[in-house]
Amino acid sequence: MSSKESLANLLKEERRFAPPAELAASANVTADAYEQAAADRLGFWAEQARRLTWATEPTQTLDWSNPPFAKWFADGELNVAYNCVDRHVEAGNGDRVAIHFEGEPGDSRSITYAELKDEVSRAANALTELGVEKGDRVAVYLPMIPEAVIAMLACARIGAAHSVVFGGFSADAVASRIADADAKLVITSDGGYRRGKPSALKPAIDDAVSRSPQVTNVLVVRRTGQEVEWTEGRDVWWHEITERQSAEHTAQPFDAEHPLFILYTSGTTGKPKGILHTSGGYLTQASYTHHAVFDLKPETDVYWCTADIGWVTGHSYIVYGPLSNGATQVIYEGTPDTPHQGRFWEIVQKYGVTLLYTAPTAIRTFMKWGDDIPAKFDLTSLRVLGSVGEPINPEAWVWYREHIGGGRTPIVDTWWQTETGAMMISPLPGVTETKPGSAQRALPGIAATVVDDEANEVPDGSGGYLVLTEPWPSMLRTIWGDDQRYIDTYWSRFPGRYFAGDGAKKDDDGDIWLLGRVDDVMLVSGHNISTTEVESALVSHPKVAESAVVGAADATTGQAIVAFVILRGTAEDSADLAGALRDHVGKTLGPIAKPKRVLIVNELPKTRSGKIMRRLLRDVAENRELGDVTTLTDSTVMDLIQSKLPSAPSED
Repeated sequence: MSSKESLANLLKEERRFAPPAELAASANVTADAYEQAAADRLGFWAEQARRLTWATEPTQTLDWSNPPFAKWFADGELNVAYNCVDRHVEAGNGDRVAIHFEGEPGDSRSITYAELKDEVSRAANALTELGVEKGDRVAVYLPMIPEAVIAMLACARIGAAHSVVFGGFSADAVASRIADADAKLVITSDGGYRRGKPSALKPAIDDAVSRSPQVTNVLVVRRTGQEVEWTEGRDVWWHEITERQSAEHTAQPFDAEHPLFILYTSGTTGKPKGILHTSGGYLTQASYTHHAVFDLKPETDVYWCTADIGWVTGHSYIVYGPLSNGATQVIYEGTPDTPHQGRFWEIVQKYGVTLLYTAPTAIRTFMKWGDDIPAKFDLTSLRVLGSVGEPINPEAWVWYREHIGGGRTPIVDTWWQTETGAMMISPLPGVTETKPGSAQRALPGIAATVVDDEANEVPDGSGGYLVLTEPWPSMLRTIWGDDQRYIDTYWSRFPGRYFAGDGAKKDDDGDIWLLGRVDDVMLVSGHNISTTEVESALVSHPKVAESAVVGAADATTGQAIVAFVILRGTAEDSADLAGALRDHVGKTLGPIAKPKRVLIVNELPKTRSGKIMRRLLRDVAENRELGDVTTLTDSTVMDLIQSKLPSAPSED
């Protein structure tokens, strides 16, 4: 039987996969956790907080006296960096590898917890020498190199909030974030390696800082050896200042509600929102969920999250969650197709990765490249696979399990946001009978449901809006400098409930299926149709590897569905393929969901984090001038897509 036939058969079956017996027998978290949390939610979270090391143990779990402004463990004190580094060394695990770093050019180094402690201490001393103090903000603009982790932990160690800006953002985007956070110091590098060549970073910082008079110093990591402009008195080489520092630094405790970081996320008004996360509650939930959802065994597991440090996934599940748990992890600098399309699987094989966390966009890309590529590598070390960033369509889910997980690994499809700070909805690998494409149920201690327009909980089998009904430890505390915007953005649509901005449905078992952002729900002839569902229907066709769907203004139906489709490597375009794909969607979802237009394209517009920029596709579909393309990995993709448009058939 071919792999394609095997996949088709799996998708026809009752889509349920029981946990492997061996994993279930030794799982970190069992079904009892749900019952324990339901019986005493705050007691449950107080117990999870005890997984951390506190300088002053908290006696109060939650202060919700001024909603929606929460305080968790407010009378406790701790140091986040101490919890991520020092305590593991003190426990006798200093020789354990914390980070296996793999550079894109092939250079590598492994850093133990003892070495990481020394590096973080030196960096903390360097920041102090440069005048950074408790309460200051530090902007970080670095590639995926160990110094990014060290810089974040050094900030946490001295009580300065970091604001990490993704290394693909433009100077304008960086400048606006530096200004909003009022950052005192910026940490960057000469550049990083991307797609086989050095990619400069410092020029963007030089431009941004020229508009930021409050920035006193720019700390520069030497990574590529590129020539850089240098401003004497302001610019400082990372290696020069850190090498002369002592490796001794005493981590001072801070209040649990002390700011840990600001992370900017897009706002509908165009002005990015500075999401503020604090220390004790955030670390509690990031640590617990990493332990629970990945079933982490720090003595034996090798964990790899493929996200960038600039996104919240990098904060919670590269830095704070894994390191607080004493994990050994892989950090990779480059892209999955450099120098070849098997690079990810080569890294899994090299380090014996057991826990892998990646995005549906990456999984669909691997599908497009072909089953034969991962088949060349030994992936038998993998025991849990994770998905993050957007809803995963069932076909990609099953392909991931079959071709990466060998048909045996549990898949944890996680839903959470920059704002939630840590995972909220996910299967537990030793407990949950999983369903391809469903995040399934809220984790222990989390209260989530789906409601209709009037805030009534919908019955099983119905859809609506995903809301969170109780505060949670890692929740955002506010939007930096704008409490009213925080209230208006997250708490006004359904008073007393946090509205996530995502649509969702509950199946007949009450399990949750995410449908993507509400603004990605199309209104066609009065019917709400999720872009995610149409995309999943398209990808279920044997010739389709990936798709993106948008709603374009239509005089007759309000919105018309326009689909952009990438074919699998062996599939060929033909005159009747677009019509066949339209019919396939109609058969799968119903005639109302048929795309009006299907465009076969070679690539989709994606940011470096792998997110598809649907607003640009909407611009194309509505023949508008393109919006900002600076965050795209390759802006020429839009030229290729637009060139397809004039000859695209319009279907009735």
